Formats: sequence, C-alpha cells, structure tokens
Amino acid sequence: MNAPYPPPPPPPAAGRDRTTLWGILGIITGLLCCGILGIVFGYLSIRDAKRFGKSPLLGWLAIAFGVINIIASAIIRARGHYYTPYWYR
Repeated sequence: MNAPYPPPPPPPAAGRDRTTLWGILGIITGLLCCGILGIVFGYLSIRDAKRFGKSPLLGWLAIAFGVINIIASAIIRARGHYYTPYWYR
C-alpha cells in the first residue's frame, strides 16, 4: 500500500537537438543528389535521436533513401542510360 513512486526519468543530454535537421537533410540529399551524404546524415539523426530520446524514423528513412539512390545510380550507369547535359552532346 505504501509503495514508493518510481524514480523520475533522467534529464535529456545537454546540447542542441538536431535530430529533425539531420533527418530532413538526409532524406533530401538521399533522394536528390548524393546517397552517401544521405546515409551520413541518417546516421547523425539516429545518433541524436538515441541521445535525446526521440524517434529515429527520419534517420532510418534517410539511410534507406541513400541506399536506394546508390543502387539506382549504379543500375542506370551500368545500362548506359545516364543523363548527359545538353552542352556535352
């Protein structure tokens, strides 16, 4: 009947929380230009999510889009159908 209350959760780590920033940057760069940067930003988002107790979903999405970009780029280049700018034709 007189059980003590559970201890309060630990306070978040000191510093800036950039989980969303890294996740959004990773998704955008992973989709549009550079898959490797998408993977790096995704890792940074997951690291900050663990540090601040947030969801790592944006980081995992950024990594997935970065990997998809790398695979798609390799397939397109292997088939010889990559984009050539107009001034190089």
